Amino acid sequence: MLRFATSPNGDMYTDDLLVAILNYLVAQQREEQFLVRIEDIDIETDMEGKDTEIMMILEKFALKHSAVFHQTEHLNLHQTLAIRLIREEKAFICRCVEEDRCSRDCKNLTKEEQSKDEFITRIDKESITILKKDGKPTRDFAVACDDMMSDISSIISKDCDIENSSKHETIKSLLGYDKKIKYHTTPNVKNNTSIKELFLEGFIPDAILNYLLLLVNPTTAPREIFTLPEAIDWFNLDLMVKKEIEFDIEKLKNINSEHLKRIDNKEMSKLFGFADEDIGKLAKLYLEEATTIKELEKIITPIFKPKNFNVELGDEMKIISDIIFDSPAFEEFEEFREYTLKRTQLEENIFDKALAYLLTNREDSSKLSQIYPYIKSYILEVAS
Repeated sequence: MLRFATSPNGDMYTDDLLVAILNYLVAQQREEQFLVRIEDIDIETDMEGKDTEIMMILEKFALKHSAVFHQTEHLNLHQTLAIRLIREEKAFICRCVEEDRCSRDCKNLTKEEQSKDEFITRIDKESITILKKDGKPTRDFAVACDDMMSDISSIISKDCDIENSSKHETIKSLLGYDKKIKYHTTPNVKNNTSIKELFLEGFIPDAILNYLLLLVNPTTAPREIFTLPEAIDWFNLDLMVKKEIEFDIEKLKNINSEHLKRIDNKEMSKLFGFADEDIGKLAKLYLEEATTIKELEKIITPIFKPKNFNVELGDEMKIISDIIFDSPAFEEFEEFREYTLKRTQLEENIFDKALAYLLTNREDSSKLSQIYPYIKSYILEVAS
């Protein structure tokens, strides 16, 4: 069993997502289960909805889990295990509440002395605190207990989440669990970025995942563009880079563009409020200059918005618009252009510029012949 353990205390970032991806990927390679654990045991502030947000992000990346639970669901189990350690004299009541270590002879307190004032519960060895003064388990104790109960085989996580692993091993050993866990530390991520922010900027899950795996396993990737199912065949955890990796938005844009090209045309059109293959093809015409959904929206959406005739060339645009509304339908762009140009009696360069503004809200007329086949069925809406 592998697990993604995360705290719902804020947005998920690229380093968090990397941990989730690697644990899922290795679980798939080993044909083991993948567990999601929401570590809410010591959350003091109101983070309502963050756990749901985490699960939605995992779903977008197709990181399917076999089980999910909140750490607070195991609160009674944690406390029961702590009491067991006390009874077995492997843990003791300590009155040194505000200190890192037991500084007095708390191990020999009488029951009456133990019940006075505030106390915490410690393990003798290394003076590890397992229960806080409110009776709740410490994060270290909860993590150790949950990993033991879930029978976790390997832990792939950030350095800050593994630094207390020796404490966790001590706790599990005292509880009679001696299974050895192999630890793998993920590299630090420079320019760590919120996943929610990446979505708002128009990056798609396949591209983000593709880029992260390229950063940590560059020598084994057989090609630059791939999907998660493809990566399962070649990813090598033992060859994961150890040094800091830099999350470069510009490089991600190139990968994002390549993944947008792969999207089914009808599905692509749905990103802009359509269900039409032609609109998907229209959007892909602009992937040379636009690399994200957000950038494409700035190009595609204005095509279908009502045009403003109170601008430079507005009169010419109005003339062309009126003619289009009285014209027959044309299959080919050249027929459409020739017919409309002849009826407007405008100079050719003025006509082309006005037509470009009318159809695309942009000055560039070079793509009109490519665009026309995909918008001709919407021409009255476009030219209004």
